[in-house]
Amino acid sequence: MLLLGQEKETKLDRNELEFQLLRMQNDMKQIAKNYDVIGVDQTKDDNLVIVYKSEQLDQCKIMINDCESRYDGWNFSIDAVYEDENTLHIGDIKGPANKGYGSICMQYLKETATEKNIPIIKGDIAERDWGHVDRLVHFYEKHDFEIELDLDNKCGKIEWKDF
Repeated sequence: MLLLGQEKETKLDRNELEFQLLRMQNDMKQIAKNYDVIGVDQTKDDNLVIVYKSEQLDQCKIMINDCESRYDGWNFSIDAVYEDENTLHIGDIKGPANKGYGSICMQYLKETATEKNIPIIKGDIAERDWGHVDRLVHFYEKHDFEIELDLDNKCGKIEWKDF
């Protein structure tokens, strides 16, 4: 009986994977028309995602499309600005929490900075973020950022150095 359950689970996993691969193939064609596809990754829930980038003027945007649903714009993004030749400044992080998207995008943002010989990534924690500041601190610490919080004014600064 246990063996039949395992076979059924494996078949479902295989069917889901096949579906995600077909979706990825179709979505990749659409995304590549307008963006630089920079990777394919897997979330903590084992879903496949397409990672792509847009760089215009001094802006850099790392985006994710989850292959569970049809491409209709990004599911998650990190928006940053090239402040100067040494600094990339994170302006905004948009998308659902707790799916692993942020960690994937942050990895690719750090790789982009390293490829461009940019040793510093900075950002701000604004008062609007204060309702989930504990989650933000955990996220940035996990990605080796230094964090300074001003508890009285409900704001903060983050910084990662590639030294």
